[in-house]
Formats: sequence, C-alpha cells, structure tokens
Amino acid sequence: MVDSTISQTGLKPGPDQLAAQIQTFLNDHPAAVLLEGGRILFDLRIARTLVAAEHGRCVLHVWSEEHNLIRHVVDITVRKTGLRLHVLRMGQTKPQTLELQPQQRRLPSGRENTRTRFIPLLERVLPRYFPDHKVEALRTATDLERSFSPAYARGLLVRGNSAWALIAVNGEESQSLIDGVLTLGILWLHHCREQSAGKRLVEGLRVLVPRGKSAVTAARMAWMHPGAAKWELYELDEKAEDLFLRDCPDRGNIETHLVHAPNAIAAEERFRAAVQRVRALLPVHAAAEMEVVIRTGSEVGLLWHGLEFARVRTAVAEKGFARSEEILFGSGANATLLTEDSAAHLREYVAQLILRRRPNGDKRDALYRQQPERWLESMLRRSPDSMDAMIEPHPVYAQVPAFSAADRAVLDLLAVRRDGRLVVIEIKADEDLHLALQALDYWVRVRRHHHPHPQAASGPDEKSDLQRFGYFPGKFLRPDAPLLYLVAPALRIHPATEIVLRYISPDVEWSLIALDERWREKIRVVFRKRREK
Repeated sequence: MVDSTISQTGLKPGPDQLAAQIQTFLNDHPAAVLLEGGRILFDLRIARTLVAAEHGRCVLHVWSEEHNLIRHVVDITVRKTGLRLHVLRMGQTKPQTLELQPQQRRLPSGRENTRTRFIPLLERVLPRYFPDHKVEALRTATDLERSFSPAYARGLLVRGNSAWALIAVNGEESQSLIDGVLTLGILWLHHCREQSAGKRLVEGLRVLVPRGKSAVTAARMAWMHPGAAKWELYELDEKAEDLFLRDCPDRGNIETHLVHAPNAIAAEERFRAAVQRVRALLPVHAAAEMEVVIRTGSEVGLLWHGLEFARVRTAVAEKGFARSEEILFGSGANATLLTEDSAAHLREYVAQLILRRRPNGDKRDALYRQQPERWLESMLRRSPDSMDAMIEPHPVYAQVPAFSAADRAVLDLLAVRRDGRLVVIEIKADEDLHLALQALDYWVRVRRHHHPHPQAASGPDEKSDLQRFGYFPGKFLRPDAPLLYLVAPALRIHPATEIVLRYISPDVEWSLIALDERWREKIRVVFRKRREK
C-alpha cells in the first residue's frame, strides 16, 4: 500500500502517491462521503470526483448540482474511520482538513437529501440577515455523547470576540422534532460556551424553525431565563429563502381550553355496583389494591399498578333512553363485554395480571414492563406525601387534559399543598431528553388557568378557571404560580435535564426529585434539587 511505504521510508508523499491513495480509497468505497468540520459536503454516490497529479500538485475536484470544490491535497493521514486530507484552497498557504469516510451502500433517503441540502440554504440565507456576523461550523453530524441528531443544523454566528449559538430545523421534519428544537438549542448553546472556555463570549441562542410551525417553541422561549442568555426565534420560509423574527415576550398568549372536573361523589355512587361486581371476581387481597380512577362523569377506569384492565361506562339502550352501566375488560379491539359467560375470562386475565405485574416480578415479562410511567403515577397518586409531606392526599388529579391550538396536552398529576400552593407533577420512568421543557409546557397551562377569571368579581370569593371548572372544591388556593416537580428514578434522569433547567426563567420554581430505583416496592426520595436562589 502507498501509505505503508511512505510511513516506512519517512518520505513525504508526492502528488502521484497522494492521488493514487485517494483513488484507491474511492474505488474501494464508492458510497463514501466527504466531510468538513463534521458535516457532509458531498455524498459521493450522487456527486462526481476527479483526482489528478497536475503541475506538481495533487488536485481533488468534487462537484454536484449544488456544490463545486477544488482543493490541493498536500498530505494524508490514515485513520480508522477513513482518510484525513490536508488540503489548501486556491491562493492560501494555511492547510485545512477534509475527511473521506465510507458508509453503507444504500441510496440516500429523501429525508437525508433534504438535510444535506439544508446546510447550503442556511449558508445563503444567514449572511443576508446577519451581515455583521461570520457563519462558522454549520453541521448536522450526529453526536450521541451530547444528544445531537442530524435533524438539527447547528453552528455559530461570530462577530469579533462574541458569538451567537445557532440551531435550525427544516420543514420536512416531523412536528415533534421541530418542537424539540429548543431543548437541543439549549444544549448546543451550553456546549459552545464550554468549548469557548472564556475566549469568546457566546451571547445567546438563535433558533430557526419552519414558517408557521413555531407556536410551541415561541411559548417555551417566553419562559427562558433572560439573565442566562439572549433568545431569538425566527421562522424560515425555505422556498423564498426569507427569515421572519418571531416575538416571544407575551407569556399569556397561549390559547387553551380546560375541561370540567367530573363530580367524583356522583360518579362513585353511579358506578358503585359495577365496581363491586369486578372486585368480587378478584382475590381478597387484590380487591383492596384495585384502583378506581374517574375518567369522566360517564366512565371510570379500573387499574392494577397503573395498568387499566377494565372500565365501567354508561351505556344507552339502542331503543329508548334507558341508561345502564356496562363493564369492558381488555383493551382496544380485544375489549370484551363482561357477562356471565365472560366472567371466567376476566378472572383469569386479572389472575395473570396480579401474578406477573408485581413489584418483585420478572423484569423481562411484558406485563411487568408495560406502561412504567402509569405504574409510577399510580404509586405517587396514592401517596403524594412520599415526595412532599406538604401535599394534600386528596384530591390528586391524574391525566388532566388541557387543549391548545397546536396540540393536546395531558398533565401527569395536579395536586395542592397544605399551604394552598398548586403543584404540577411531571413523571418519567425512563430517560427523556425533553423532560424539562415538556414539564414547562404543563406548568404554563396550569398557571394560565389558575389566574383569576377576568369576569369574576374581585375579592376573597374570586375564582380561577380551575375552581370554576370544579377542581379542588372547598380548597383554598393561593394566587401564586404553581410549583413544578419533575419526578423520575435517579438513574433514569437524562443528563441534559439539569442543563436545560438552568436556562428556564427564575419565575418557574422547580424541583427535580430523584427516586430510588426500587420505586415499585416503595417510593423513596434519593435526592432533590431546586432552583438556586
């Protein structure tokens, strides 16, 4: 091999040797990619290459419909991942580096092509809107260590000794990926500041999202810490290649609709007989542990360690207006109406559930592993004082829905402390990169509905939307904004969570509560962290 001969002789390779080495690599890896700064410049399956030794130089020419690149290759370093090319631009004397890396022999997907084309689009748009800044290190390369995915383009806008971190997402990505851009943007901002090590001031974060898809990001950005960084949100019209600054200071512009809380006393009375019918089919010890959750005024769920195995609902006769209660067990298309004939099936189904879904059960069992967050929610709902002794044991609302124009949100738990302070509790049983900002979404909605209704009379009797809609009847609620609790097993808290929490507004009083990994047996708080004053 050319490179091994060079390393043995210690001689610097000549242009012919360099060209031969590159051509050999290209012949062996026709699906290779050419990268600069970690981002793909060319996919060589859809680009053309020419390597030649001309006029005492090794010239590499790569071109496609969108790019054209000509470099003089002055040296090559062989790496496990491919070839590192030390190259010169025309007329320059300081070498730069390119990477040639092999990849799987498959045609690029439409999404990959879109992501590849997105970088050049940004390189055209950004200099027009930020003429005083230099665009640096735009990339979409995956970085698993820091949770960066190729869905997001990231880089820097540099002016002198200061800079802005930049993150952008294209319009072909799913709405969930677009809505996740602020979490990744915060992590990118934090990484840029760490890398600068004080040599450059990274002032803030600029986020670019597709035109018309910024609602969730704008609502979240309104609650970022203004003292921790500067924040700017732009909508990008990819066809016109135009940017539009989105205003995010109004914290009250999120439109939501809260549904009425069901009348718990009336629902318990209405479904008492049906619930007792199911309890009678269970072993005595299990009947006492079965959980009854009121979903609406016309339906209740019957749960075993958070897993709904049956539900009771009001049914209307096909002919006439007579109402009765019917019991369904199983889920989805497999739901079965409880009758005298099917009672044995329910009894067997529940027996298996009790046997397999227990705290010391087989961790490989599907029933044990199913819906862990619902299991944890069930534990916390039954004993909320295990994470905070100040929380009232009743009522604790589970799965409270609130609707907005962009999405349907469901709060994990909503409770009140003995001092009248509301508590929004967001629960995760597994690692979730977006825990902090998802919890913020729910907190914002509860805060919005906790403010006194504008048409309500002022004074001690004035009520918030929550109280008007039947939540916390007879309870005194302080007018303060809710507390926010983020609860997860200690080893399941994503490392990004604490970083993101540092950048949330100090107006949000949050606590990160880590639980012992054996939470299925008993809730034990391992540690808790609060916002530093």
